[in-house]
Amino acid sequence: MTVETPTPRTTRDDQHTEHIPFLADDGQYLTMLHVENPAITPTRGPVLLVHGAGVRAEIFRPPIPRTLVDALLDDGFDVWMLNWRASIDLEPVAWTLDDAAVYDYPAAVRLVRERTGADTVKAFVHCQGSTSFTMSAISGLLPDVSTIVTNAVSLHTVLPAGSRFKILGLAPTIERMSPTLSPRWGYMSEGPFSRLLRAWVTATHPECDNPVCAMVSFTYGSGHPALWAHRNIDAATHDWITGEFAGAPMTFFMQMRECVRAGHLVPAGTAPGVLPDLLARPRTDARFVFIAGEDNRCFLVESQQRSFDHFDALAPGKHALHRIPGYGHLDVIFGANAWRDTHPIIVDELRR
Repeated sequence: MTVETPTPRTTRDDQHTEHIPFLADDGQYLTMLHVENPAITPTRGPVLLVHGAGVRAEIFRPPIPRTLVDALLDDGFDVWMLNWRASIDLEPVAWTLDDAAVYDYPAAVRLVRERTGADTVKAFVHCQGSTSFTMSAISGLLPDVSTIVTNAVSLHTVLPAGSRFKILGLAPTIERMSPTLSPRWGYMSEGPFSRLLRAWVTATHPECDNPVCAMVSFTYGSGHPALWAHRNIDAATHDWITGEFAGAPMTFFMQMRECVRAGHLVPAGTAPGVLPDLLARPRTDARFVFIAGEDNRCFLVESQQRSFDHFDALAPGKHALHRIPGYGHLDVIFGANAWRDTHPIIVDELRR
């Protein structure tokens, strides 16, 4: 991998982060991280960053010289990073996409608006933060969100063949063995099943010596590795991921199983207010921007292509799609050269 050096910037050293605890609309404890650069006055309004399953808000601030948060702050955005109920920084609970859509995001957007006085909020959402946020917006639960930039997957769920086999064929067996499935088992056992699975995954993923990297690939995709290309991430980030992944509940995986079977998001029915047919006309005026790494081995690029085609057919010319060659799933966010290759696309679309 050839890494170009961006304009020097030490992530977090020049940032002030306020940790704000708050409650989702069902009483679930969540946190919001408000990130500021004291030297820059925000001019573009608030943007909400929403992480995926089994990680946390800090996924947007990896140990690279220049992060997406840096790029947004420098461009004048007021940055808010949400730890929703899937965050590993919170007490683990069983959750579904419906729960986040109905209870977490309306409360989070309301908090940002109350704190900033802004009429509208923009959002960058990733993976299962994206699916659940899209579900919320489509269902009319986020009327104050004007732009949604979504990475990797949103409305349609198209998997590689190996991942499809795992979620359709193996997930019910795993559910009987454990209430969660966790990449953290790469270094911390939680009973005999976790040790057996780690041994098998390690034996079938010889591409590197980081057992969490191997467990991430088994848990969330099909590839060696699945969520990034080793050529795209530097050594510090590869080491850092060891502490950035933990479990996701089988309640989520079983819902995703039904979504994969259908080819698009399907409500779990665990929270009121989600549209029963999520392919119906969206109850939102938000502009959607679909980002897809061409090499994604978690959700194939076809996932975002189908979602864009669906939204574009309903509102021609309103929405946008960016298929990015050479990138996969999370390296869009924390790749060593993401500051040059992917972050400018995200920032530019949030500006519009």
